[in-house]
Amino acid sequence: MSLPQTPSFRLDGKRALVAGASSGIGLACAVALGEAGAEVTLTARSTDNLEEAVSLMTAAGQTATSFAMDVSDIASTQAQVAENGPYDILVNSAGLAKHSAAVDTTEESFDAVANLNIKGAYFLTQAVAKGLIAAKRPGSLINISSQMAHVGGIDRAVYCATKHAVEGFTKSMAIEWGPLGIRVNTICPTFIRTPLTEQTFAIPERVKWLKEKIKLGRVGEVTDIMGPVVYLASDASALMTGTHLLIDGGWTAD
Repeated sequence: MSLPQTPSFRLDGKRALVAGASSGIGLACAVALGEAGAEVTLTARSTDNLEEAVSLMTAAGQTATSFAMDVSDIASTQAQVAENGPYDILVNSAGLAKHSAAVDTTEESFDAVANLNIKGAYFLTQAVAKGLIAAKRPGSLINISSQMAHVGGIDRAVYCATKHAVEGFTKSMAIEWGPLGIRVNTICPTFIRTPLTEQTFAIPERVKWLKEKIKLGRVGEVTDIMGPVVYLASDASALMTGTHLLIDGGWTAD
């Protein structure tokens, strides 16, 4: 008898592109992939924080580079991915939220959120897939979605709509590219403590509500996403595609 071997979580020899990597979840994902051995390219609209992140990752023995990329600029994004790819791994953490009551949603706000969260995510995923297809290489493409892709939320009609859409195109792309060895999945976090969520966590009654909804009784930290992203990027999740990992502390268990 021979014992089965656990598939490797290592990413040595893999090239990863992380969009929205200047802070928060995106930066945590970039570090996690770098720790697992991937050569990581960090991107965001501004390079200010990226340069510091690359310096720190390099000092820690990781391989990291960066360049500015605005995911909502489709033509520029496609050109940059084509020039610098192919990438074996994509993590798209670029996203936007403009919360308001549904009756107060403006067309301007709707378009801003939808253009980045749906259109930008769609064509970035497409661009990385095109590079893999041309190179005849498998890959793992991961979009950072949200628990709000599976439930509704007060003041979050537009945000929920965009994240539901991400789940939809993820499934369709997974079906199309599965025979080519390209996997497409999402990570769906609950409320994560980041610079962008400071305003929410500054309201005591909102924090109380969050902790009541999250069955584990605490909000998320960026470190809660680091293990899952390595799992989805690696051979450990080789049979996973067209699905999602809910990192929500039990929010959606009701």
